[in-house]
Amino acid sequence: MTQNSWNRRDLLKAMSLATLGAAMGHRNLYGRNVETFTLPGFQNDGNKPDRPVKVIVIGAGARGWGAYSSYARRFPDELAIVGVAEPIPYRRQRMADAFNIPKENQFVTWEHVFDKPKFADALFITTPDDLHYGPSMAGLNMGYDLLLEKPIAQTWQECNDILELAEKKEAIVAVCHVLRYTPYFRKMKEIVDSGEIGDVISMKHTELIEHIHMSHSYVRGLWNNSDTSNPIILSKSCHDTDILRWMTNQPCTRTSSFGSLSHFHEGNAPEGSTPRCTDGCKVERECPYSAIKIYRERRIWLHHMPVEELTDETITQQLKTGQFGRCVYRCDNNVPDHQITNFEFEKGITAAFSMEGITYDAGRLTRIFGSKGDITGDERTLRVTNFSKRKDYVWDASEAFQFASGHGGGDHGLVHDFLRAVAFQQPEILSSTIQVSMASHLMAFQAEESRLKGTVEEVGL
Repeated sequence: MTQNSWNRRDLLKAMSLATLGAAMGHRNLYGRNVETFTLPGFQNDGNKPDRPVKVIVIGAGARGWGAYSSYARRFPDELAIVGVAEPIPYRRQRMADAFNIPKENQFVTWEHVFDKPKFADALFITTPDDLHYGPSMAGLNMGYDLLLEKPIAQTWQECNDILELAEKKEAIVAVCHVLRYTPYFRKMKEIVDSGEIGDVISMKHTELIEHIHMSHSYVRGLWNNSDTSNPIILSKSCHDTDILRWMTNQPCTRTSSFGSLSHFHEGNAPEGSTPRCTDGCKVERECPYSAIKIYRERRIWLHHMPVEELTDETITQQLKTGQFGRCVYRCDNNVPDHQITNFEFEKGITAAFSMEGITYDAGRLTRIFGSKGDITGDERTLRVTNFSKRKDYVWDASEAFQFASGHGGGDHGLVHDFLRAVAFQQPEILSSTIQVSMASHLMAFQAEESRLKGTVEEVGL
């Protein structure tokens, strides 16, 4: 894999400038004096937009509808949803009804949005992974700012294309690395940057996906095959490569990765199992991945089912005909169910990342080893130690909780900052601009190259 259009110096310069707020010109949309604008924290609502930022949602599924547009239901004075593109009728209608979107601004596919002259400030692009590139390029060409669901695109070249067009158009592109907008990870970053634990020496980071989430999303579901979606280290764990890059604050130089599809394949199908859980499977009642138990009885992970009214009858029909009723050992999945990856950063910093799909609990475990102390975290608390004083303390994330939204408040935290970045045309309000996010994407692309080839891969970002 090559870095194609943008070399290392170009990208490092862009990432640095984005952090300083000088990468893009400040086009003040709302009449504020941007020179005196103070970068807001979550509570700093004295700097909220003077009028709602107008947004078109492209893709009205779980992320577009539930994660991001829901901000407008709580803060309609900050966000106005004025258009929607969604091929599934009930999802499109649900969005239109909730936000009084006129018929002329309701579109079946993303292409039709751009048949009209520009009629909003920004786009929320929350389509499937293979539909990120097209609407991003079209939207940038028409002058929209973007909130772009991760991953940026399916190839490094496509990511570069979006970056270069964003730079050319002086557009704001926020990548949805929502963990950066949670109180928990912001506190972790604050402690690291303060020097409290000294220089970062190494990190150990684990993502526990949880076995039902793994089966739903990465075995039966939308991200189960890298040929149609992305490698799991990009589609799921680019959050984690991003956190590693953010905490170390150093370019990644090399990576090596190992992982495989060890459990969810036909060789492990139990005797008596059938292609679908509804086909009279003899072990369905004892199987932890029974689609009947997960979807119909427990009523969980239903947000991806393309039905308007979820009843026993409609769920059963989906299990008999749709992708979520398939036996987890008889799907078309090819992404690993476990993967370990090592990263080397400049200044000799090392990081070990483990993605575990078959776990009881979900969450992220992080240990940061510094020259003066260390940090241990589980997404609920941070334990910070000091070597010389032989003391420690615990910081509890629940005491800093600010947004009741997914990803520990990060979904709405991201929207909060994005709206202000767009309103005042100050991209530095965001910590996950596309300029910054390119590095963690390249880490993921190169880690997958390493896993497939059995090689150590150069990164250089």
